[in-house]
Amino acid sequence: MIFDYDLKIKHFKIISNELKSPGIWKNPKTAKILRQKSSSLKIFINIVDQLYKNLVDLNDLLELTEEYDNILLSEIHDQSIDLERTLSQLEISRMFIGKYDNSNCYIDIQSGSGGIEAQDWASMLLRMYLRWIDHKGFMADVIEESTGEVTGIKSATIQVIGPYAYGWLRTESGVHRLVRKSPFDSAKKRHTSFASVFVYPELDDSINIHIRPEDLRCDVYRASGAGGQHVNRTESAVRITHIPTNIVTQCQSDRSQHKNKNQAMKQLRAKLYELELQKKNYEKKMRESNKVNITWGNQIRSYILDNSRVKDLRTGFEKRNVKAVLNGDLDDFIRISIKNTLSEIHND
Repeated sequence: MIFDYDLKIKHFKIISNELKSPGIWKNPKTAKILRQKSSSLKIFINIVDQLYKNLVDLNDLLELTEEYDNILLSEIHDQSIDLERTLSQLEISRMFIGKYDNSNCYIDIQSGSGGIEAQDWASMLLRMYLRWIDHKGFMADVIEESTGEVTGIKSATIQVIGPYAYGWLRTESGVHRLVRKSPFDSAKKRHTSFASVFVYPELDDSINIHIRPEDLRCDVYRASGAGGQHVNRTESAVRITHIPTNIVTQCQSDRSQHKNKNQAMKQLRAKLYELELQKKNYEKKMRESNKVNITWGNQIRSYILDNSRVKDLRTGFEKRNVKAVLNGDLDDFIRISIKNTLSEIHND
C-alpha cells in the first residue's frame, strides 16, 4: 500500500509494547518521544481505517441507488468529495519525511531596507501567515514583535503549534518581494519592498546544542508591541545575541523575564541547529555541482499587486488572486514547493 499501512501498524504495536514497559518511565525524554510517535501513528491508522470503511459504505450505497434518485446521488457526490479531501491530506503527509517535519516551529519575519514601505510589507506577511495558521487549525503565539516608527513592523517571531507545522512551513524561508503603487507615496509611484522569512523547527530536549555562556550577550528591554500594561512598565523582554554567528533571538510574550529568557534560548538552540543543517546542505550541493548559491536569503516569491499576480520564483507556479494569497491562501504554493524539494532529494 502506498501509505505503508502495514508497516505503520507494525511500528505502532512495537511502540505500544515499549510504552507498557515499566522501565520506560525511568527516561522521561524517551517516553515523551515514543508517546508522540505513538499518537501520530494512531491518528494516521484511524484515518486510513475510517477512509477504507467510508469507501466500502459509499460503494455499497452506490450499487443500491437508482439512476433517477437525484437527492441520494447528490449526497454520494458530496461524500466522495470529502473522501478525496481526506485522501489528499494523506498524500500530503507522505511528503513530510524530514526528521523534524512533525515538529512545531518558529517563523521569523524581518523587514528589509526601505523604512515604512518594508515595515508595512513585513506586517502584511505577519498577517498572511497568521491567517494561514488559523485556516490550518494550528495555534499561533506571537512571541516577539518590534513595531515600526510610523507603521508596520521591523520584525516578529511566531511560534506555530500543530501537527507537521515545520513540515508545512519549512520551504517558506527566503526573501519575499512586494511590488505595488505605494499608499505612502503621494505620487503613487511603483515601489519594491523586501522582507525575509526564516522558518526553523522547535527542538526537543534530546537534541544537544552546545552553546558557550561567554558567546552570549543578553539584553533586557521594555517590549514595544502589544502585551498589556506591564509591557510599558517593566523590562521583561529579553534579547539574546550569539556573538560568533550574530544570530539574535527575542521574546516578550510573558510577564516573567526568566520565562522570556528561557524561550529566547530555546529559539537560539533551534536556529543554530537549523543553520548548521543548511550549511551542510549547501556545502554538499556545491561539491556536487556548480549551482547558483542556495541560501535562505535568496528571493523565493514575488507579490505584484498592480498586476494581480503572485509568483513562486523557484517553481514557476503563480496565482492571480493576490487578495486571497495575502489572506492566507498558501497551500498550493507550499504543496508544489515541498514536492519540488522532494524531487531534488530523490535526484541527488
